[in-house]
Amino acid sequence: MAVYRSRHTLPGPLTTDRVLDVTLPRTRLGRRGYRVDEVDALLCRLAHELRDRTRQLDLTRAENHRIKEALRTWQTRHAEERSRALQAGSS
Repeated sequence: MAVYRSRHTLPGPLTTDRVLDVTLPRTRLGRRGYRVDEVDALLCRLAHELRDRTRQLDLTRAENHRIKEALRTWQTRHAEERSRALQAGSS
């Protein structure tokens, strides 16, 4: 899949604010181009969807962290119980 490149490319990661701040150059009078209001509406939609996806990703990362911590706690507790059981069995 090709990546769009232009002299107006936004460096770094896209954020909703950066998408909303994009201003594309206008074509000269008499030349074909895009309708500014439609481009602005698309940029607004992109910013909204990017904001939503970023929020979903943040929630997923937080849940992943919570699950990892719960697993570490369980593993530690399980290892300690197993160690005690082995020590009691050898006594």
